[in-house]
Amino acid sequence: MTMAMYTQFERVSDLLATTPSEVERAAKLLREVAVGKKIVDVEAVEDTIIFSGISHEEFSAELRGRTVRDAQRYGKVFYLLLDGKGRHPVMHFGMTGMLQVKGQLATYYRETPRKASTDWPPRFMKFILHLRSDGDAEETQVAFLDARRLGRVRLCKSPLTEPPISTLGFDPILSMPDLDDFKKGVRKRSCPIKALLLDQSFSAGVGNWVADEILYHARVHPEERCNVLTDAQLEALHTQTSEVCKLAVSVNADDSKFPQDWLFKHRWGKGKKEKHTLTLPDGKPATIKWITVGGRTSAYVAELQKLQRGKATDAQSADDDRDESDLTPLSGDEDAGVEVKVQKVTRKLKRKVRQSHHKARFCHIRQPHHALRQLKTDEDAPKRTARRKTTTATRRTRAS
Repeated sequence: MTMAMYTQFERVSDLLATTPSEVERAAKLLREVAVGKKIVDVEAVEDTIIFSGISHEEFSAELRGRTVRDAQRYGKVFYLLLDGKGRHPVMHFGMTGMLQVKGQLATYYRETPRKASTDWPPRFMKFILHLRSDGDAEETQVAFLDARRLGRVRLCKSPLTEPPISTLGFDPILSMPDLDDFKKGVRKRSCPIKALLLDQSFSAGVGNWVADEILYHARVHPEERCNVLTDAQLEALHTQTSEVCKLAVSVNADDSKFPQDWLFKHRWGKGKKEKHTLTLPDGKPATIKWITVGGRTSAYVAELQKLQRGKATDAQSADDDRDESDLTPLSGDEDAGVEVKVQKVTRKLKRKVRQSHHKARFCHIRQPHHALRQLKTDEDAPKRTARRKTTTATRRTRAS
């Protein structure tokens, strides 16, 4: 698979993936139950989507008989380091991937559903590691599950220097850049800051709600353009990018332990009747609004996160009630000084554009034939006039 194909193939999965706190929880679980134990057997089911570049048989054969030395994470990717020669398993949860230890419930995102079960083997299982150490009466079994098949399982000789990890940006916990480098990396882009935070080649592991949490605590609007952010805004973003991720990891991704003043605790009520309880620093109720930035739904507090300089026009109007971003999604390394006039994309506008394209295509196809017919008609006009005169004269002669 070429790098271009890999990047395009992984883009959707990267955007939907869980956060570094949840992936760190998985790595921590593996350190607790797997490190120091030998993989005595591997059960794997055939899945050409989940197993990337390898077969399930190849995966099983490469792991069987080796001992787990460590379990680590980078961004939204986690991996096992095994002893001996051979490759190491590198895993990515996608949106619905998770681990489950036999006899325990799986580690769900946000909350465990009522229908969760300890049945074994678990539903949607892709592989099970059978682990045992000297002196163990029973073996430990750990399963990798994925209902929607957005996760990936690979084998790499050097996980940190091969894709997918080698294509990622800095990890907010493991490799946060200093403030100067962070500023340079942000200001050379002209996309919305929310879109940049979601770009895994910039900040590995920052997911949708984490990006919103960072922007909320930094008091930066999700649509603010990167190249117009002030020094104060960039300093706040630098601090919060690290702090939000560290706090989430410190509580083992248990959202019940997140602070009550986090946007996360109140952002899930869009379209629901019950109201949130988030308040402003002065004690007044906060106004949570939702817009689409970089293709993702973004929650923000209108009173604290005001769009300052990054808007396409000066009319701050409005538009507080809009539900679509009027800024373009991330488009790579754009030139920072280029100003682009952007129009709000709505369903009505999309329909109008499609109609205009259809009309133009229709006219392009039909117009030459129509023109030829008209030209022929113009050329034949004198002949038709002469024929009419002859016919009229003949009729008069016969009548007389």
